[in-house]
Amino acid sequence: MTAADEWLSVESLDLEAQGVAHDAEGKVVFIADALPGERVRVTVQRRKNNWEQATAVAWQRESSQRVRPQCPHFGHCGGCKMQHLHVAAQVATKQRALEDALWHLGKVKAEQLLRPIEGPAWGYRYRARLSVRFVAKKGKVLVGFHERKSSFVADMERCEVLPPHLSAMLLPLRELIAGMQQRDRLPQIEVAVGDTVTALVLRHLEPLSEPDLARLRAFAAEHGVQWWLQPKGPDTVHLLDEGGPELAYTLAEFGIVMPFKPTDFTQVNHQINSVLVSRALRLLEVQPPERVIDWFCGLGNFTLPIARTAREVLGIEGSEALVQRSRENAQRNDLEARASFAARNLFELPAVDLAAYGAADKWLVDPPREGAFALAKALAELHADPSLAPGWQAPRRIVYVSCNPATLARDAGLLVHQAGYRCVAAGAVNMFPHTAHVESIAVFERA
Repeated sequence: MTAADEWLSVESLDLEAQGVAHDAEGKVVFIADALPGERVRVTVQRRKNNWEQATAVAWQRESSQRVRPQCPHFGHCGGCKMQHLHVAAQVATKQRALEDALWHLGKVKAEQLLRPIEGPAWGYRYRARLSVRFVAKKGKVLVGFHERKSSFVADMERCEVLPPHLSAMLLPLRELIAGMQQRDRLPQIEVAVGDTVTALVLRHLEPLSEPDLARLRAFAAEHGVQWWLQPKGPDTVHLLDEGGPELAYTLAEFGIVMPFKPTDFTQVNHQINSVLVSRALRLLEVQPPERVIDWFCGLGNFTLPIARTAREVLGIEGSEALVQRSRENAQRNDLEARASFAARNLFELPAVDLAAYGAADKWLVDPPREGAFALAKALAELHADPSLAPGWQAPRRIVYVSCNPATLARDAGLLVHQAGYRCVAAGAVNMFPHTAHVESIAVFERA
């Protein structure tokens, strides 16, 4: 058990941005707000047989990488975990986390480490889900992220990772909700920023009154936002007032405009997304005669840029509604002749079903946090037993974009050790500065 007067030496950071140390008894201690190289005293919040969870309360030695957090709410708000660590050190930590996961979980070592993709450290978050809570005891409304390790909404007056115009809107949003008749039945505001439109999706548990709708319209006119309403699930999202400008983002390098609904999955960081798409396509090395499959294609974020070069690209996604919007986006960008789409549950994918989509020269894989286990497993089975799909050829190259190093490492282990691939390159992507979220990209070639 860690003593209150014991000085602990912090050895590393874990994937939750907690310092990792060992106490005098050899027990692992995870320490919030502590950085590698520091000596700290802690207050223990949670004890288990093999580990403890604690918070640093005193420093004998500070890290040279420690910086003053820019946001006054850091430590209270749970939206960011790394503002006390220099942003360059954050990137290095995420790169190391990727390498460690690949080796320890997948027994895979990339032949080349790619330079991490970096971008703006502040005002980058163009997507966010803000909780709304009317606190009767305080007589006020809170709008923001949850408190650290709590279900309570943080009392935020500004947010440094939101675009400045959204940060400045937090207090006016409080006033808006406080003046509404349904203020205690409005749990959430989802934010989606496009090139020219800021969309706010208001989740409401009861029908909104005409006076409340009038308040929303007045707010939209004053702050230049577009209100969408969500009475039930995501499929019920609709514009408060039809017409107005289109919510969309642009991939300028490829001459592509991507309209989207504010509840559709899009990357939170537009600048990083543009660089990520560009790098993914360079790594894929698509040639004009080739056929490509884009697994977990979403709205076509990678599919349509691929279609600019490839003879043919097939995008596959789990949601039929999303696939339909992908088709519309292909038409919008005059790419329907080269880009086709199909809906399919990619978490259940027998080897013969995989082969039925036909051979492709290259694959782009961009799964959610759960990864692409069924896909990698099916590829391994076809490699072990070619008779399952006579004549079918595995792709020569796979570019895998990941938002979870653990599932990437698991799938990489399958691809390298059972499916006949080499991991030729991998690198981190700092999509979410100041958070512990690790995005990455890896390249596999047939051995």
